[in-house]
Amino acid sequence: MLKQANNAVRQAVNDEPGFQSINRGYNSVFRPNHLSLGLVVPLETYSQGPVPTMTRHLERVQLAEQLGFSAVWLRDVPFNVPSFGDAGQMYDPFVYLGLLAGQTNRIALGVASIVLPLRHPAHVAKAASSVDVLSGGRLILGVASGDRPDEYPALNL
Repeated sequence: MLKQANNAVRQAVNDEPGFQSINRGYNSVFRPNHLSLGLVVPLETYSQGPVPTMTRHLERVQLAEQLGFSAVWLRDVPFNVPSFGDAGQMYDPFVYLGLLAGQTNRIALGVASIVLPLRHPAHVAKAASSVDVLSGGRLILGVASGDRPDEYPALNL
């Protein structure tokens, strides 16, 4: 099944002039002259406060895949900083990506974005390549400097 999906992606990419194949995730989300739609996790409201319940989170991601969404996007939020209003999806993004990789088949798995100054680049590279291989090439990795200044002193940086 994975081989068939890879062949279908290669064929779709080869039909687009000037489009270079990156991986299954990137190629399914970023296609010339095509609109894609993804969702940012958690897939719930924050009705009880800044920390999501993550109730039925896996079922919701699987439903998004069944409905044809192109990607689910995670954020790297190391700490709940009250002034920002939310704590993200609560799980470490790479651990969560591993779970999602094993419980989904087609949907791209994006991270928008790993806070690179708070993580060692070698560990990020190993974790990202592991998720990409284990998901059959569905990882889209974004990196950033972070937007929550309180996280730096909390990590002695």
